[in-house]
Amino acid sequence: MKKLFVYLTIAGMLTFGLNAKVHAQEEAQEPETEITETTQAEEEVSPADAMFAQEVDEDAEDQTFHYILKEKFIEGGASFMGIVLLTLILGLALCIERIIYLNLASTNTTKLLNDVEEALKTGGVDAAKELCKNTRGPVASIFYQALDRYNEGMEVVEKSVVSYGSVMMGRLEMNLTWISLFIAIAPMLGFMGTVIGMISAFDAIAQAGDISPTIVADGIKIALLTTVFGLIVAVILQVFYNYIISKIDAIVNTMEDSTIYFMDILIKYNK
Repeated sequence: MKKLFVYLTIAGMLTFGLNAKVHAQEEAQEPETEITETTQAEEEVSPADAMFAQEVDEDAEDQTFHYILKEKFIEGGASFMGIVLLTLILGLALCIERIIYLNLASTNTTKLLNDVEEALKTGGVDAAKELCKNTRGPVASIFYQALDRYNEGMEVVEKSVVSYGSVMMGRLEMNLTWISLFIAIAPMLGFMGTVIGMISAFDAIAQAGDISPTIVADGIKIALLTTVFGLIVAVILQVFYNYIISKIDAIVNTMEDSTIYFMDILIKYNK
């Protein structure tokens, strides 16, 4: 009986040791199997899948700025930031209207003066008036007003050129005061939002009863966002405003030069 018990004990020890050795070998082989499976999985990725993954990454990068802008806009307070956005929309609308008007007002004055001089030689004042009437732009309108008063004398023609030139300059500069107002009011709205945000931050501190860095930092961040957006709106509108001013100056200089040459043509024709 004792021998049987000894035999069973030895057999159990051998079995346990064998199982432990096999289990250790299997654990040692599992990382290699996982590495092999990972390598096979990487090899099985097709080029189309890789391109798709790259496009997804690019789309995520493209949408980053949009999402950040949207997030910051909402953090600054959509109700108050909406006023700043409305200022940008109205200012851009007026700028686009002025740019379109000024581009339509630009004419080839050299060609117009040559055509008017030729019309005076061939068809007289009536032909020149008809030519100016069918030509767009402030220069042609000034020429038409001058030719319309040609029979009243050169002094009257000169006065009409000066007075109607002032009217054309007023039309060119129309709505510029509104654009300058939006340029000035956009950062002011931003500063107002900053002050309101700081007041809200101090209210939050008073309610919490403790100066928490999180509360202070969050309140200041929200307050400064309105200033940032207000300054951005002002910068954008200022660029358009300066372009419009330069365009108006160019047209006015062209008007002055062309009217001087036009008066010389009329004086020569009157002789």
